[in-house]
Amino acid sequence: MLRAHGLTRYYGGVTALSEVDISLAPGEVHAVVGENGAGKSTLVKILSGVLRPDAGSVSSSGRGVALVAQELTVFPDLTVAENLFPLDPPRRGPLVSRRRMALLAAPVLAELGLDVPLGVRAGSLSLADQQLLEIGRALLREPSVLILDEPTSALPADAVERLMGVLRRLVARGVAVLYVSHFLEEVLRIASRVTVLRDGRAVLAGVDAESVDLDAVVTAMLGDRVVAPPIRRQFSHEGPPALVVGDLFSVAPGEIVGLAGLQGAGHLEVLAALSGRARRPGTPRSPRAAVRAGVAFVPSDRKRYGLMLDQPVWRNTSAAAWLGAGRGGWWQHRRAHVSSARGLINRLRIRGGPYDLVSTLSGGNQQKVVFAKWLEADPRVLVLDDPTRGVDVGARAEMHAVIDSLAAAGKPVVLASTDLAELCELCDRVLVFQRGRVVARLTRSELSEQALSVAMNAGFAR
Repeated sequence: MLRAHGLTRYYGGVTALSEVDISLAPGEVHAVVGENGAGKSTLVKILSGVLRPDAGSVSSSGRGVALVAQELTVFPDLTVAENLFPLDPPRRGPLVSRRRMALLAAPVLAELGLDVPLGVRAGSLSLADQQLLEIGRALLREPSVLILDEPTSALPADAVERLMGVLRRLVARGVAVLYVSHFLEEVLRIASRVTVLRDGRAVLAGVDAESVDLDAVVTAMLGDRVVAPPIRRQFSHEGPPALVVGDLFSVAPGEIVGLAGLQGAGHLEVLAALSGRARRPGTPRSPRAAVRAGVAFVPSDRKRYGLMLDQPVWRNTSAAAWLGAGRGGWWQHRRAHVSSARGLINRLRIRGGPYDLVSTLSGGNQQKVVFAKWLEADPRVLVLDDPTRGVDVGARAEMHAVIDSLAAAGKPVVLASTDLAELCELCDRVLVFQRGRVVARLTRSELSEQALSVAMNAGFAR
């Protein structure tokens, strides 16, 4: 259905892709994996027609290519229905037919498990629902080739399972799927073939997914780079709490408390209140007030809340400390901020320089810039919402080490994540929410993905 040969693309003096070949057959899922900055997004943009390669060719057959990009392109001020049919809505004569929209959209949304009114503004939906909305928009085009770039990065486990079922049905109908993801277990479960990119080159090209295991894929991704295993902190509950959240819970100095729950359970509202994005008694009155109080907020939606995409890296890394907390006086000392940005780039292994626009970085490197901004600000409290969304296995371990080191320095951490394994790896305890209440409390010794899943769905710890 789609074939690319010798794809090469340069950005200035940097080679983003070098002589990459890839093909997609009808009725298969071909997965593409690699570290942040390995060339995955460039490959996706070329295959979907967004970018032209500097060398190489792309040919396709069938009914066309539909792309669901990693960075969402939902129109927030339009309704759900208008987002599903943005270019060619069904009409009755000269008028748009809302009834026809609903008839066409209903089976697709039902298949995805997206139960939202068609007339609500898309911007009011959660990030997970917006991601499902984008997937629904692509499916309504009935493409012969579907490209999914990090489609599950904001989805809870139940929505991921629904999407896996949808993909299996599409493949059975002969649709070819290119699947880009950092969740390697997920990749090996759904893909028939796997391509691994490293530094713009295909180090594994279209190999049978059954012929490789997780270790082989990670080794191909990282090459000679070694990722140290996580070192678990020894946490003691001694001393008064460093953070008290109403009558829900408190956090001790150096403790990492996880918040878990199904969509709408109420745990994300706690993060919004702590970061000043929702007015609650006893919490910051605004995001700026939260920053001035020493609260760092790493959002799951980095484009909307975390970054200035049209600014260079150094302006982003200095934003929280200089603009938010008001440190350093009224004049921004560029040389000092650039020097600090270089140190943060090295510490977090960000692929990019201090003068690079953040919009030109890969999604995972953008997420690292969000982290860098708060490391520069040296906050008193960390509030993290899916902090490693869209980053590769190596970067994930590095960011976990940073979170762990901040907790070891005595900072209280509140963490929500759609990745249950992340909660189990990092947290000293996890609070499970249902309908705005804490229904289960799991200590580190009790934590497992199965135990969390049971508590989130049943409302109690087994």
